[in-house]
Amino acid sequence: MSNRRILVAGGAGFLGSHLCDRLVERGDHVICVDDLSTGRSENIAQLAGHDRFEFVEFDIVGSGLDASVSDGVTDVMQLASPAAPPEYLRRPLDTLAVNSTGTKHLLDIAERHGARFFLASTSEVYGDPLVHPQVEEYWGNVNPIGERSVYDEGKRFSEALTMAYHRANDLDVRIVRIFNTYGPRMQANDGRVVTNFVSQALNGDPLTIYGDGNQTRSFCYVADEIEGFLRLLDGPHTGPINIGNPNEFTMLELATLVLELTGSGSAVEYRPLPSDDPKLRQPDITRARELLGWSPEVQLREGLGRTIDWFRSSVFASD
Repeated sequence: MSNRRILVAGGAGFLGSHLCDRLVERGDHVICVDDLSTGRSENIAQLAGHDRFEFVEFDIVGSGLDASVSDGVTDVMQLASPAAPPEYLRRPLDTLAVNSTGTKHLLDIAERHGARFFLASTSEVYGDPLVHPQVEEYWGNVNPIGERSVYDEGKRFSEALTMAYHRANDLDVRIVRIFNTYGPRMQANDGRVVTNFVSQALNGDPLTIYGDGNQTRSFCYVADEIEGFLRLLDGPHTGPINIGNPNEFTMLELATLVLELTGSGSAVEYRPLPSDDPKLRQPDITRARELLGWSPEVQLREGLGRTIDWFRSSVFASD
């Protein structure tokens, strides 16, 4: 059994709920904090009533959270933020607030408790990259006034704030940069490409490809992503460290694989490319391999198969 009490902000979200599962499973006590604006109570239903799990419904942009965790916290993990483009574009001010004021509130809690602080940042800090694959030393190519900047710059500010607390206050911190992650518990309508394609294929709707379909992404299965989180959290390295699958796929290749695995006869439909959409995305995971001994194990065909099975049993079961 662990003596660690870990506060997970955004713990009812897609990644957060899988993280809570793993932490409880290994013996940690988890305080899951979520305002359920994008997270879902169903994601953490399996943990309800567990003696090492507690849920606090709270918006971290507001003050007063520390009163709910006064028994002492050893780790604070910041995963709270809209992450799907339709959601952060719909809620631009909320997205900026949770990545600035919300992150500061959590940093203050970590400092008061003498806890380690873990920031879930994103590959979006690289913007539309001019360096490929993306290494952690790359400063990025972000449009600071574009529509996507509310998320991109919000996360960049979170990183800057985290490192300022580390340098000025000697706070123990960890920063992970997440690349496209997929798996069970994703919302069917979250607007990300894997969920778009899987939902469209299972519904028999056309698969929507934006642009010519040659833009690339690299997809990491959720179990691999969470394993990378834990190795960074438990280890001595501040980061930032890329955690993602370095295998790169075009959108056309992904659409073709989804159609094959679902057995769908859906057509492919092309639409204009959204504003500031990155053309390339591929992590260099040299640091993760050398410092954490981590690399992904689940490749896209296997992970997509698991994800499609989950969608069929959980989302489309009544269809």
